[in-house]
Amino acid sequence: MSVFQIILLVVVVLILVGLFAYLIRIVPQAKAYVIERLGAYHTTWNTGIHILVPFVDRVANKVTLKEVVKDFAPQPVITKDNVTMQIDTVVYFQITDPKLYTYGVVGPITAIENLTATTLRNIIGDLELDETLTSRDIINTKMRAILDEATDPWGIKVNRVEVKNIIPPRDIQEAMEKQMRAERERRESILRAEGEKRSNILTAEGEKEAMVLRANAKKEAMIAEAEGQARAMERIYEAQARGIEMIKDANPTKEYLSLKSLETYEKMADGKATKIVVPSEMQNMASFLTSAREILVDDAAKDALDEVIKPKKG
Repeated sequence: MSVFQIILLVVVVLILVGLFAYLIRIVPQAKAYVIERLGAYHTTWNTGIHILVPFVDRVANKVTLKEVVKDFAPQPVITKDNVTMQIDTVVYFQITDPKLYTYGVVGPITAIENLTATTLRNIIGDLELDETLTSRDIINTKMRAILDEATDPWGIKVNRVEVKNIIPPRDIQEAMEKQMRAERERRESILRAEGEKRSNILTAEGEKEAMVLRANAKKEAMIAEAEGQARAMERIYEAQARGIEMIKDANPTKEYLSLKSLETYEKMADGKATKIVVPSEMQNMASFLTSAREILVDDAAKDALDEVIKPKKG
């Protein structure tokens, strides 16, 4: 085999390999190929191996079937109360029909962006500034419903729309910051006042409990002291009762009883009392002293009684 034949064989093999590679197409997962035949839509290839007819068929578009996330630039919008602000959105969509996506609109992503901007302006135009700042969920829901319906002819399903940032003018931002600062200070003052109130309540409750405890302790001490005094008085009265009982059992003489009475009068007139008690039976005093002399054994005491009795006898 000559060199020319070898070169020709190699060229033929390369052409066949290239043609085979061109004709055999593998569609990966989550992809779809739109095929045109002689310039018109022919079919849509899904995941798998497919054969392309040379010079007749061509791949018009390769479409991803996964969910696509597009973050659009901030758009100037005007609220109902004529406040201009910047709002940017994030759109989550998915291609459900590759044919409609390919032939339904020129530049589907640009079309979605413009549709999002106009829809956002229409919705914000019906809201005031305060409503716009506090109604993100309402705005998201309305935009998703409108965009999903508008993109159906394009083979697109809008799954979710999120308002990412709402940027009001600088002067309004400063006013909002002042308002939030004032609100935080007000809440701080309320919390501080509530804390002081709670502290005062706890202090008062503590003082109340302490006073109750002191009062209970004082009461118990007084009760214990009174019980002690009562027991002491009972012991004294019991001792006196036993003494009286013993004297009664001993059957004392009249003279002894008179002497004990005299001792009692002596104690009562010891100088501490403010009154002097004088016996009513003064006429019997001499006989009482004579009887007392008889029971005394001390000579000095007898002599003292004689000095008292003698004037009576004279």
